[in-house]
Amino acid sequence: MGGNANAMAMQQMGFHDLLTNFDFLGWIVFVVLVVMSFTSWYFIIANAIRNSMVRGRADGVINGFWSNNSTQDAIRELEAQPKGEPFSKIALDAASAVAHHQQASAGGGRLAESLSRSEFIDRALRQAVARESLRLEGGMTLLATVGSSAPFIGLLGTVWGIYHALIRIAASGNASMEAVAGPVGEALIMTAFGLFTAIPAVLAYNFFTRSNRLTYARFDEFAHDLHDFFATGARVEGSAPSQK
Repeated sequence: MGGNANAMAMQQMGFHDLLTNFDFLGWIVFVVLVVMSFTSWYFIIANAIRNSMVRGRADGVINGFWSNNSTQDAIRELEAQPKGEPFSKIALDAASAVAHHQQASAGGGRLAESLSRSEFIDRALRQAVARESLRLEGGMTLLATVGSSAPFIGLLGTVWGIYHALIRIAASGNASMEAVAGPVGEALIMTAFGLFTAIPAVLAYNFFTRSNRLTYARFDEFAHDLHDFFATGARVEGSAPSQK
């Protein structure tokens, strides 16, 4: 008879039973974990798509710029790139800085006196690289927050659930497996839920951190070549189109 009761108790340790026994704090913990999970998965998918598109287009944009016979043609090709393509935006900012400095120099403005052509281009490129790097960071803070806090939020739900389970057991005076296994097992589900929420976020954060670091390095390399080209009219390494 006792064996049958224990088996019935084990069968009652389910997620549905957990939901039906939630109190106010239990619901708060559960809803927070659900929101964290859905939000982190949104940014995981969005960042995966964005990073894939950026890295997939990078070689085409960079090679397309350097292989063009005319700087003006190269700029028109860059302007035709999608809005979210970062390498084209960096190159366009450099070209815009050159045009702006040339206009200031022709008009005898103070800009040309205070900043040389090289310094003005360098400042524009730094700002462009910083802006595009920051865009790649979208969602990373949230993934780090979910990865570090979700296990503890789930543990809070477990501790609270066990506390209430022990109160109910003490009130009933029944400490059998049938009375203990269900409430305690249901409470432990919250810890598992917290881990299931945190693990994908941690793995994604580490993956995107590595991926972004490689993209930042390409930003810097491209910006360095752009600075040499627009400041001196020639690329230091390799060939570049002549300015027309």
